[in-house]
Amino acid sequence: MARLAVDIGGTFTDVVLVIGGRQFTTKVLTTPMAPEDGVLAAIKKVMSEAGAAPPDVGLVVHGTTLATNALIERKGARTALIVTEGFRDSVEMAYENRFEQYDIGVDRPPPLVPRYLRWPVGERMNGQGEVLLPLDESMVEALLPVIEEHRIESIAVGFLHAYANPVHERRVAEILGTLSPGTRITLSSEVCPEIREYERQSTACANAYVQPLMARYLTLLDQRLRDLGFACPFFLMTSGGGLTTLETAVRFPIRLVESGPAGGAILAGRIAADRGLDKVLSFDMGGTTAKVCLIDDTQPLTSRTFEVARAYRFLKGSGLPIRIPAIEMVEIGAGGGSIARVDPMGRITIGPDSAGADPGPACYARGGEAATVTDADMVLGRIDAGIFAGGEVSLAPEKATDSLKIAVGEPLGLEESLAAFAIGEVVDENMANAARVHAIEWGKGIAERTLVAFGGAAPLHAARLAEKLGLDTVIVPAGAGVGSAIGFLRAPIAYEVVQSRYLRLADFDPDLVNRIHREMVTEARAIVRRAAPETELTESRTAYMRYAGQGHEIAASLPVRDFQKGDGAILHQIFEDAYAHLYGRTIPELDVEVLSWTLTVSAPAVEWENVANVAADETELKPRRHRRMFDPVKEGPVEAAEYWRRDLVPGVVVAGPALIVEEQTTTVVSSSFDAAADGFGHIILTRRGPEEKDPTQ
Repeated sequence: MARLAVDIGGTFTDVVLVIGGRQFTTKVLTTPMAPEDGVLAAIKKVMSEAGAAPPDVGLVVHGTTLATNALIERKGARTALIVTEGFRDSVEMAYENRFEQYDIGVDRPPPLVPRYLRWPVGERMNGQGEVLLPLDESMVEALLPVIEEHRIESIAVGFLHAYANPVHERRVAEILGTLSPGTRITLSSEVCPEIREYERQSTACANAYVQPLMARYLTLLDQRLRDLGFACPFFLMTSGGGLTTLETAVRFPIRLVESGPAGGAILAGRIAADRGLDKVLSFDMGGTTAKVCLIDDTQPLTSRTFEVARAYRFLKGSGLPIRIPAIEMVEIGAGGGSIARVDPMGRITIGPDSAGADPGPACYARGGEAATVTDADMVLGRIDAGIFAGGEVSLAPEKATDSLKIAVGEPLGLEESLAAFAIGEVVDENMANAARVHAIEWGKGIAERTLVAFGGAAPLHAARLAEKLGLDTVIVPAGAGVGSAIGFLRAPIAYEVVQSRYLRLADFDPDLVNRIHREMVTEARAIVRRAAPETELTESRTAYMRYAGQGHEIAASLPVRDFQKGDGAILHQIFEDAYAHLYGRTIPELDVEVLSWTLTVSAPAVEWENVANVAADETELKPRRHRRMFDPVKEGPVEAAEYWRRDLVPGVVVAGPALIVEEQTTTVVSSSFDAAADGFGHIILTRRGPEEKDPTQ
């Protein structure tokens, strides 16, 4: 059966169809006002090219940035928050710190729910889940007129210590479900059953904020797909790198935040596994943002918390914390549509705002006038106007030139090609710096890694980024222009459950731990079984532990088995091994405490064989033409040979400067690199040493 993947980005919607050992791809402009229109148009196009019909498709996987954009642009539902009396302002007090210590005008993002929509009710639990004050149901019932007055669409409920005992939150949901059945309810004990009140309430508010929008969109898309004849399972990509069901996605849409970038990281991890690479840097650059992810031993770094809508690009604490399973990456406003300008100090700045799909960069000739990275790439000769985005977008090179002249050239006294070069250098350095900072924060190195570049704009910038980072090898995967969508088809069906239950290892209670894991595995298996009813499932367990008295915990993998008396010592050793791996030492004679337990159940990803290219009989490949391209290494224009990617086969070496074009992107081979195809259809860029000469000379 065929498999179909859809990735909605801020600028383009990508679709991949794998059928009969062949891969078909397409890229269309995103339709922001009705995203499903762009999705269906792209699906119809790729199905037509493949000669396939809806009954031929056995699986549809979807990832989207709609939830992320709604949070960033504050275009979600009108949301209220019900809290424990006395804790109305916790979600606004946040961490009670200044993330920018010396900025007297620090701009803290306002909470999603304003104070007048945060409603306290009488109730109280302690940290062990014992009821200290029963729920005052009359206070909940009294909220109905206020809900109607403010036309509330969605309500988050975040009571103190609800992770330990959710009974009060569940009773509120029952009452509101009867009194206001059209209002969507999010319980913090379901979306984020973990200790730390601020993060739990922030996550619950974010889920409630985007739920009506995402529920409408997903159910509408599902219905329109079925109207077209698609009767196969419909899965959603999560930010943690797994697939989940439509029902779960509608209930917890916050887990879809960063789903698109997660697909790209999955693809890079599978490429690392295919080629036996243990250290990889994933580089995903689309029309709106660029994402960088560290991958060690074929596995992307993961985290349980991240921030969206940061007021300050690189400052932790300046955004809204979301506590869900996620692939750890750094994301900056440096996509093809990112807008370039000169600030009052005469510096070129890029983004974070983007021209998006509508009106788009100036060269799209759709009404956009701002100069963007894509306009700079156009002027630098990196883009073939005739085949851009598979011919979906007709480009106007003269508009790109005019926009650069006005935005950068005239203010700095630069002619257009140098203005474009300056924009390219700034955006590439921004991405290189983001990668360096991200690696340092995680205690990782950069220089020994292989760069895996995908997304519509990444192959245009990958060689220069590698030069700035000191990397010698770049891999541009087959289908790089729609790489995240390809990654969706390589992801497993998986679901993670978390529970906060405090436990000191000196007082280890195996019955408690076993009961926690039984509850979690029952919940996770029920969800995964709906998507994979007959597949063998695997299970992994993690505990978040710390030395007694510390403020933060670390993750440690646990064995998948029932625990017994005396296993506290085993968990203690597991923690100290993980602690020593991170910090190079342990602290003797200190007890260890567990704050949270997580469990992931997953089904294996659907596999398909990579179609190997046939080795070339000749080692020389004739270019389709030559055209002028600005080479950043030589800091001037050069004559670059242009090749079709589909003509590259193993054994052929393309010496830079060159351009390797395909329908969804173009790979720029600078004068310091040579390019060749491998047996998987990937382009491998290898840096020439200082003594090496052009192999074609």
